[in-house]
Amino acid sequence: MLHAVTDIDTSEALTERQKDVLDAALRLLVEEGDQLTMTAVARRASCSKETLYKWFGDRDGLLTATVQWQASKVRVVPVDRKGLDLASLAASLERFASDWLTVISSDTSIALNRVAVGHASSGKDDLGAIVLENGRFALARRLKPVLEAGRQAGFLEFSDAETAFRTFFGLVARDVQIRLLLGDRLELTDAAIGGDAVRATQQFLALYGAKIGPQGPQSRMISGRIDLKSESDSTLNDGA
Repeated sequence: MLHAVTDIDTSEALTERQKDVLDAALRLLVEEGDQLTMTAVARRASCSKETLYKWFGDRDGLLTATVQWQASKVRVVPVDRKGLDLASLAASLERFASDWLTVISSDTSIALNRVAVGHASSGKDDLGAIVLENGRFALARRLKPVLEAGRQAGFLEFSDAETAFRTFFGLVARDVQIRLLLGDRLELTDAAIGGDAVRATQQFLALYGAKIGPQGPQSRMISGRIDLKSESDSTLNDGA
């Protein structure tokens, strides 16, 4: 049974010991893939199965908490709706994009997604649904208020927040995730990720930025940052 959740940012609610256990579960997913059991996690984390059942309920509960813990590393910087300016909106989007690229390119996320894809096709359990609900869908629920705030402040124009999120999500991830899942060895340095986060944000602003005069707000932001037409510095382009 899929465990319903309201928020993926569990980092504050978890104790340090629980974080250690979830990190152990993530390492097991990297090393052993499908062989994640309560017994294996208890052995790796040096705790009892009874403790795992007390904290997480069952295997699906443990998997849910593990996905939540991994996804909580993607931060959505809150914005002040009353005092929002274009720079703070762009900064929030850039942080999300940078964190998202960092997380999806990690060994743990690649392993987790590979197992989830395998389970989705085999019907073994709900890991695929857990990853969707506590990963992509939950991230959308957290970022959409930022997009809505940008629209209310007059910096963004869109009719549907889900469509706007999917556009931004696509600009950030592009084909990176599928290439990593298929074993492509991309050189995702911090500098490359940072550059691509800025580029995706400015491409999004170019598409959805409110047009105010000949130099709309997104044009002023772009003119002070990078040239969207220049992608030669990115290691995530099609030639990577």
